[in-house]
Amino acid sequence: MDRFRHRGPTVVNICFHGIGTPDRPLEPGEDEYWISADSYHSILDAVVGDERVRLSFDDGNASDVEIGLPGLVARDLTATFFALAGRLDADGSLTTDGVRRLVAAGMGIGTHGMDHLPWRGLPPDVMGRELVAARHELERAAGSPVDDAALPRGQYDRRVLGELRRHGYRSVHTSDRRWAREGDWLQPRFSVRRTDTAATVRERMLTRAPLLERAERAAVCVIKRYR
Repeated sequence: MDRFRHRGPTVVNICFHGIGTPDRPLEPGEDEYWISADSYHSILDAVVGDERVRLSFDDGNASDVEIGLPGLVARDLTATFFALAGRLDADGSLTTDGVRRLVAAGMGIGTHGMDHLPWRGLPPDVMGRELVAARHELERAAGSPVDDAALPRGQYDRRVLGELRRHGYRSVHTSDRRWAREGDWLQPRFSVRRTDTAATVRERMLTRAPLLERAERAAVCVIKRYR
C-alpha cells in the first residue's frame, strides 16, 4: 500500500436506525437507536447544505420508507439504506417493494447481513449466509448490484474485514463515531441515538473532536482492525 497516496476530503457519516413507533419487537438495547419523527426532521435540517455529510440507515425498518424517504426527498438529500435480507417483507420491516421505491428515488442499497448477527467469530457457513446469500437477496430486490456493507452491531476484526475484501465489497461502514475520508474502504459512522437532537449532532458529530479524543478513537479502530 502506498503510504503517501492522496486521501480524499473529510466526510461525516451519520446513520439512522428506526424513526417513530416500532411496528415489530425490538432486540435488547435497540430502542436506544429509535428517534421521533420530529427529531429526525430537525437533524436533517441541521445537516442540509453541509457537503461533508453522508447519510445512511441500518436495519431495514418500515420507517425507512414511511418517514425516512419523504424527509430526504423533501430536502433533496440522498442516503444509503443498509437492509437486513432476513427481515425483508416481515412485519414492521422494509418490503421488497420498499427497496424498489428507494432505488427509484435515487437512494443506495447496501447490506447489513441476513439476521443482524455480529460477524465476528461466525463459522464459515453462517458467514457465507451473512456476506453472500444476504447480498444476493438484496440484489434481487434492488435489481442492481449491492457493493457496500454495514457491520451489524459495529463489530469487526481482521478476519471479518478479510472476508469482506475477499467478496469484493466496495466499502464497509462501521459505528466508530469518528470522521472519515471520502473514498476510504472503511467508513466510520456516527449512529444517531434516542437522546440526540439537532444541537448534539452539530456539537458531537459535525464539530471536530478534541485531539486526545480523536487519538483514542483512532487507537481503538487500529486494535479492532488487527485483533
